[in-house]
Amino acid sequence: MKRRNILKSLFAATMLAGSFCLPALAAVEVAGVKFDDSIKVAGSELKLNGAGVRTKVIFKVYAAGLYLTEKKTSVADVLATSGPRRVAITMLREVSSEDFGKAFMDGLNNNTDKNERTRILPQTMKFGEVFAQIPALKKNDQLTLDWTPNEGTQCYLNGKKIGELMPDVAFYNAVLRIWLGEHPVDSDLKPALLGGK
Repeated sequence: MKRRNILKSLFAATMLAGSFCLPALAAVEVAGVKFDDSIKVAGSELKLNGAGVRTKVIFKVYAAGLYLTEKKTSVADVLATSGPRRVAITMLREVSSEDFGKAFMDGLNNNTDKNERTRILPQTMKFGEVFAQIPALKKNDQLTLDWTPNEGTQCYLNGKKIGELMPDVAFYNAVLRIWLGEHPVDSDLKPALLGGK
């Protein structure tokens, strides 16, 4: 009888210890970068929609994760999401701000039409000024782009605000289309951010 009680106690202790490990299992790891399964932005809980790696030629440039209020698998649904959103980027190699800015502009231009580019031009120029102040994005630097309804887009580098708040959701959606548009910067990263394998 005693032995059975000891076994029950050991089993219960094992299950309890195992339950403390569950949050760690919830994180997704991409190229050595961990993305939490959920985060808080503007008081709302966001879920990791998907994560992947931006590769250029054979080089891994950065790992990126997309967070939404609920998981979406189509570009249209992601762009129509009304709540807060976040794109989290961790650099896997050093990239000059000039190269990063050029890649950003190329991605924006390839996935927006002329009218939209004209509409968001003031915000695009402000965003460009942010990168003019940073000589380079170094390996392990973390860049986040948050959209908060009724406020705008805010960029952070290693947790510190950089640049001004950009109020138009059209700008944030144009930025998202760099990765999710018809001509994404990386054809493997797009399905990864949409929750694919």
